[in-house]
Amino acid sequence: MHSLTDVEVQALTLRAEDIRESIVKMLVEAGSGHTAGPLGMADVFTALYFRILNHNPRHPDWIQRDRVILSNGHIVPVLYATMAHAGYFSVSELKTLRRFGSRLQGHPHRESLPGLETTSGPLGCGLSQAIGMALMDRLEGHKPNRYFYCLMSDGELDEGQNWESLLLLNKYKLTKVIPIIDRNTIQIDGYTEDVLPLESLKDKLESFNFHVIEIDGHDFRDIMRAVGAAKNSLDKPTVIIAHTIPGKGVTAFEGDFRWHGKTPNEEEAKKALKELRTFKGKVLHGEA
Repeated sequence: MHSLTDVEVQALTLRAEDIRESIVKMLVEAGSGHTAGPLGMADVFTALYFRILNHNPRHPDWIQRDRVILSNGHIVPVLYATMAHAGYFSVSELKTLRRFGSRLQGHPHRESLPGLETTSGPLGCGLSQAIGMALMDRLEGHKPNRYFYCLMSDGELDEGQNWESLLLLNKYKLTKVIPIIDRNTIQIDGYTEDVLPLESLKDKLESFNFHVIEIDGHDFRDIMRAVGAAKNSLDKPTVIIAHTIPGKGVTAFEGDFRWHGKTPNEEEAKKALKELRTFKGKVLHGEA
């Protein structure tokens, strides 16, 4: 992957801010949903869908596409918003989030929306699903050089199934599976290090014989470099730890675990959108 130019970084930053605006709008429209995680992961999803993935929004079932497996399905507003801005469906449909009969449910439902690879609900299952897909590719001798990006949360690492999956991932050297862990340090009951400490997460993963890359999950160059390195690691699988700020872009939300599953009201959304648009203006004028 080539190094991003300043112009490319600016374009991605603006795209991520558009996605954050859509997240706030769809959440306040729904009146329920998760805020902190989706805002925090907007940059990672922007990098994936607008620079990294081999995919085709007009043909979401294209056989050679890379797969995006969202394990922590409660942050699905960021996936929906990114897919809409990438052209999978109309941005106007985002306002149907969580409505009865909508294709955009509170957790992704694979059969409801083309472009979704899995159905989620219980945390901790995504990596197992990604491994199953990659193993099937290997067993069937598929030629497409596709990758399986598994988006995970740090809080769901409390689930033992993840660690069993990591053992299996390493055993079969499935280097096409690239787990990206959102290390935002919060979960629904508080801060991860208070609920069930994970540190040193990097040391734990390295002890499982993984190549571990820690990045700033808001730095597009960092994200691109990490994915490029993961693709070039052929001797053992790579895990990317993306350090993010939950609620990124809205000062009132940032770093506060109470926004994990809380939705802004109309007044809070109005202030949030104003702040996001102000920042976008600064980016446009080269001031940020």
